Amino acid sequence: MIDRDSLLSRPFDVVEHAYTAKDCSLFALGVGLGGDPMATAELQAIFERADGFAPLPAMVNVLSYPGFWAMEPDTGLTWQKILHGEQSLTIHNPIPQEGVILGETKIVDIIDKGADKGALIYTDRKLSDKATGLPIATVSSTTFARADGGFGGPTGPVKPIHALPDRAPDTHHDFKTSPRSALIYRLSGDFNPLHADPAVAQAVGFERPILHGLCTMAVASWSLPMALRQGDFSALTHMQQRFSAPVYPGETIRTEIWEDGDTVSFRARVLERDVVVLNNGLAHLS
Repeated sequence: MIDRDSLLSRPFDVVEHAYTAKDCSLFALGVGLGGDPMATAELQAIFERADGFAPLPAMVNVLSYPGFWAMEPDTGLTWQKILHGEQSLTIHNPIPQEGVILGETKIVDIIDKGADKGALIYTDRKLSDKATGLPIATVSSTTFARADGGFGGPTGPVKPIHALPDRAPDTHHDFKTSPRSALIYRLSGDFNPLHADPAVAQAVGFERPILHGLCTMAVASWSLPMALRQGDFSALTHMQQRFSAPVYPGETIRTEIWEDGDTVSFRARVLERDVVVLNNGLAHLS
């Protein structure tokens, strides 16, 4: 059972993550960029000699990751029934092309939805540049612990869900993922066999390995500036969304977009199955 006070005070080691331009390129290739050798706009995230070469904003999701700490026995969590519910990123300063990032993780709240409804665990990870001390990004996650409600904790406040506009999207951007995307994306740090081994995927009810949810988020982080800022992904300073369904590598992700002044709303669906895979999205672009 969850001991709320113990989890809220749980210490996490500061994680040092050294990376190079090669790691930035590998991340972008895992997202699926580079499928068309003539798509020069994509070179800014892949080719270290390109004008404006920089890491994709969504790379902060894999920097200084503390590991799957919920598996540790003293957490009181039923890790086998945990789902990744929501993710957000906020960029404070440009992500260096290479260097060492320090990551400090903290559990900021735990909400008790009830014995038969599970628990929500809110986590923040603050990233900074070791060389300069500059804050780089804040990465926030909502973990849905389906089997761990009813521990006597508070029932709120729950993070508000961003409501999408009640009209047709203003525009969209389609992105064809690669059948190899999950196998490449995992090399950036998420080695869950669910994304590589057909037997593991089928054992939990999927017909084949699925794409990482954070990879789907990274596709949207590329599609938004492609649709709205002529591919200048440095314009993206914040994005958040809920994960609503998995993607199979090779499927086409359509990011549907609404613009209302400074507020950009979005969701993503798989065209081949007409399934919404990211929902209630909110983004800020400079």
